[in-house]
Amino acid sequence: MRQPEALTPVGPAAVSAGRTMRSVSSSRAERLVNLVLCLLSTRRFLTAERIRAIVPGYADAPGDEAFFRMFERDKVELRELGVPLETGRQVGSGTTDGYRIARRDYELGEIDLEPDEAAAVALAAVLPQSAWRLSRNAVTIAHEGGHGLIALLTGRRLDGIRLHSDTSGLTVSRGRPAGIGMILTAAAGYTAPSLLGLGGAWLLAAGHITALLWGAILLLAAMLVMIRNAYGVLTVVLTGALFFLISWLTEPAVQAAFAYGVVWFLLLGGVRPVFELQSKRSGGRAPDSDADQLSRLTHVPAALWLFLFHAVTLCSLIGGGRWLLGL
Repeated sequence: MRQPEALTPVGPAAVSAGRTMRSVSSSRAERLVNLVLCLLSTRRFLTAERIRAIVPGYADAPGDEAFFRMFERDKVELRELGVPLETGRQVGSGTTDGYRIARRDYELGEIDLEPDEAAAVALAAVLPQSAWRLSRNAVTIAHEGGHGLIALLTGRRLDGIRLHSDTSGLTVSRGRPAGIGMILTAAAGYTAPSLLGLGGAWLLAAGHITALLWGAILLLAAMLVMIRNAYGVLTVVLTGALFFLISWLTEPAVQAAFAYGVVWFLLLGGVRPVFELQSKRSGGRAPDSDADQLSRLTHVPAALWLFLFHAVTLCSLIGGGRWLLGL
């Protein structure tokens, strides 16, 4: 008998999928990234008209006035973000102002962090609640990406991924409503950040820093195709742009420090959400969590699935930490 298909949402806060999210222009975020890359790639001052012709996103402006308003807003935002946007005139260009970003001003200075210092930086992004509210977005990317990857690997059809501004997420896949594919997909979320961190620690221990950075870029690019909301597009694009700029613009010492910081963050940041989930469940605030979905699928108590999440994240932290510290 043909098994019926099930439309299955999976995520740390699937019940909040209907919440209203603040509107974010993903097209503007992509345009700003394209503008920065364009102005970094030239030593000449590019006029506004030249930028309009070569930077994706500006051609959509319905007229000259709309373009100049758009471009002025983008210049203001880049300067507010600390991007050293220069204004000048190219020889022979007359009185028309042009724009560029000097790489010497934009590149990061020399950074040389020891593995234990990188761990301290990552810990500072995980422990304080004020920092965690922002950095948890990166953990959610890994969490939902884990659901999506395993859904595809087990033969399910991935409909899309949504990342929310409250750092919750939702992954929707189609396939059998039960069975090993659905179980593995549901179990992948809370374990994905830590397992990615463990894999990253192995790469760093083997000296493959470049492979780690570009592998992350490729995974983020693949995930971007499946994102189905503006905030999700914005967070994935900005995260991917950060990895790309670090890989392209910085010296090996900076790349190494960044890579160690990212891996430590995944290892440490993968532990905290499981404790948060345990606290929510004890207060009855997460009735449709991944652990509860797994309990319904397998008839195994949700508490045992929570224990599994704890075991994977803590063992990954211990094992990955030993690799990173050379123990």
